[in-house]
Amino acid sequence: MSNLENLRKQAKQYLRWHREQHYPVAAIIRSYLPQFRQLSDQEILAAAFRLADAQQLVARKEGFEGWQALRTGAYTAMPHTDPNPQPILTSVAAHLYVRDLKASIDFFTAKLGFSVDFVYGEPPFYGQVRRDNALLALRSMDEPFFAEDIREREELLSASITLASTKEIKQLFLTYQAEDVQFAQSLRNEPWGAKTFIVKDPNGNLILFAGPAN
Repeated sequence: MSNLENLRKQAKQYLRWHREQHYPVAAIIRSYLPQFRQLSDQEILAAAFRLADAQQLVARKEGFEGWQALRTGAYTAMPHTDPNPQPILTSVAAHLYVRDLKASIDFFTAKLGFSVDFVYGEPPFYGQVRRDNALLALRSMDEPFFAEDIREREELLSASITLASTKEIKQLFLTYQAEDVQFAQSLRNEPWGAKTFIVKDPNGNLILFAGPAN
C-alpha cells in the first residue's frame, strides 16, 4: 500500500472521528487548520467538517500547504504551529483603591475620557474603566489605604500609562488641563528621554502619563 493511500485513510479517520463527536479530534483540528483556530472544542465538533478539510489537516501535519501539494510532492515550509501553545497574556490592569466608587468612576469618565467596562456588587464596590488599551480597576475601601502621608511624600504611583508620541502626550495634558484636572506634576521632560505628567485623582492616587520627549 502506498504512503499516499495511508494518508487518505488517515483523512477518512479524522472525518469519521468528527462525525462521531470523538472529543480529542477537536484539539487536533484546531492545531492544524487556521479556520478552526478560534473555536472551542464544542464549536469545532458542531461545525461542518468535510473530507477536504480532513485531507488538508493530514497534509499540514506532513508539512505541506495543502492536499494537492502533498500529492504532487510540492513541499512548502510552513510556520511552525505548536500543538500545545503557551497561554498568552492579553491585558493588565492597575488597581486603585477609592473611597467612593461612583465618584471615582465619574471622575475617570467625565474628566479623563475613560469608559466603564463593568461595575460589580450590591451595593457596588468594584469596577473597571478603560481608555484604549489602558485598564484601571477600582476597589472601594473604607479603611485607610496607606499609612499617613507616605504616598505623597514618596510619590508612590498607582498606575503608569504610556502614549506613542510627543504630540499625543502634549494634547492629552492640555485636554486634562482644560478639564481642571488636578496635577501632582505638570508636563515636563525627563533626563531619560521621556515627557511625563502625573494626575492626582480625588482619592490621592497618582497616575503617571508618559510619552517620548521628541
